[in-house]
Amino acid sequence: MSKPLVSIVMGSDSDLEIMREAGKALEGFGIDYEIDVTSAHRSPDRTADYARKAADRGIRVIIAGAGGAAHLAGVIAAHTTLPVIGVPISATSLNGLDSLLATVQMPAGIPVATVAIGKPGATNAGILAAQIIGVADAGITQKLHAHKEKLAKGVEEKSRQLKESGQ
Repeated sequence: MSKPLVSIVMGSDSDLEIMREAGKALEGFGIDYEIDVTSAHRSPDRTADYARKAADRGIRVIIAGAGGAAHLAGVIAAHTTLPVIGVPISATSLNGLDSLLATVQMPAGIPVATVAIGKPGATNAGILAAQIIGVADAGITQKLHAHKEKLAKGVEEKSRQLKESGQ
C-alpha cells in the first residue's frame, strides 16, 4: 500500500459512519487515505499538530467532518496550506444547519471548501478531493471522466425505463 494522499478526520468517532462515505468515494478512484479522530475543542494542540504535519506526511487534501459548532475544518485550515474540505454533520436538534453555517462561514484568508450535510456531503468531499488530486494526475482524471460518464448513463437508463413503463 502506498502513502495516503488524503486524510479524513472527524471530531468524534460517532461521525465515522458518515465519514466512511468519503473513504468509499476515494477507494472508487484508487486513492489511498487515512482516517483519524481529533477535536478542535477537546484536543486543540493535537489538532494543530496534525494539521501542521499533514503535508510533510504526503497528504495533499484534508477532509474534516464535524457536528455542532463544527470548528474542526477551520482550525485545520488555519494551520496548513493544504486544501481543506469541510463536511457538516447533523449532531444537534438543528439537524446540521449549525454545522453547515460554522463550516462555511470562514473569515477571508482561511478557506474551507464546504459540501452538503451528512453522507451526500462526505461522498462529494471524496470526489472533490479526487478532483483536486486529478489536476496533477492523469490517471485520476481518467477515472473522474469515467465516473461522470457512469452518472450520465444512469440518467439515460432511468429515462428509458420510465418511458417504457408508460409513465
